[in-house]
Amino acid sequence: MKDRAARIRTGITRKVSAEASDDPRIRTDMAHLRQLESQARRISFLPRQPSSSVLNGRHASRLRGRGLNFEELRDYLPSDDTRNIDWKVTARTGVPHIRVYTEERDRPTLIVVDQRMSMFFGSVLNMKSVTAAECAALAAYRIFDQGDRVGGIVFGDEVIAEIRPTRGRQALTGFIDALARANALLSADAPAVEPISMNRVLQSVARLAPRNHLVLVFSDFDIVDETTERLIAGLARRNDLVLGLVSDPFADAFPADRRIVVSDGQLQVEIDTADKKTHLALQNMAQGRLAAIMDWQRRFGFPVMPLSSAEDSVDQMRRLMGLAGGRR
Repeated sequence: MKDRAARIRTGITRKVSAEASDDPRIRTDMAHLRQLESQARRISFLPRQPSSSVLNGRHASRLRGRGLNFEELRDYLPSDDTRNIDWKVTARTGVPHIRVYTEERDRPTLIVVDQRMSMFFGSVLNMKSVTAAECAALAAYRIFDQGDRVGGIVFGDEVIAEIRPTRGRQALTGFIDALARANALLSADAPAVEPISMNRVLQSVARLAPRNHLVLVFSDFDIVDETTERLIAGLARRNDLVLGLVSDPFADAFPADRRIVVSDGQLQVEIDTADKKTHLALQNMAQGRLAAIMDWQRRFGFPVMPLSSAEDSVDQMRRLMGLAGGRR
């Protein structure tokens, strides 16, 4: 991994390839992502969720929402909520007092999007990289519309773009632009490099979102280990964490009668899935990764949104959030 790439903090600077496809299922661009803004209006990342939303499930903690700022300490009035009585001050003064809080005007949100080569795969509708970019854009537009600060981290194999959550459309536009640029870098003939690790990205997330943020991570979580788990657990303790687990039907259920050619850009090997041992090993690898992510949901109490590259991004985001019906 190049040190220069790791130091990029304001945006992805490499020139976009002229070979970018016009097919939005393979690559997305700024114009396509902008069109999603009108489709994001019915999605909500506020604490009050529909009963069937994955953000309100039995195995996921409720979104805590914006925090509270202490405003003042004053005498108790008959119309006040008794739960806000400050019993220590009341005991000391002999007069009932309550603590008054006001809700924060907004809550910072950090949206993390994986655009590494492991995401450049799709067998039915979209590339996983496109699904991740579209779902991240939908989330960014909706959260901005809710009045919250929006920022993000977009990372590929060699580059990271960091956009700190700020008020105003400039940060939102910068995030969408970083998404489009990172997606355009993906190519089947890209040189084989050591990709930026998820652990390195999560360390950057912890730095930008130390506490009381909404953190959304869209990735296939291609390589995770004990350090990944520790970092995820820490983020979940200090923030509202939501994982968007992006997968493809082919990778989740390998066919048992195919000869698959796999390449790293320089070398290639043919895998015969008709061989029972080979097929079982591939299945165990894919299912083990998915099981590990879902186990995090149970153990650490945050929601996981299972996103498929085989389904329209707008439709599945609405379905996962308990919104009946199709597009309007």
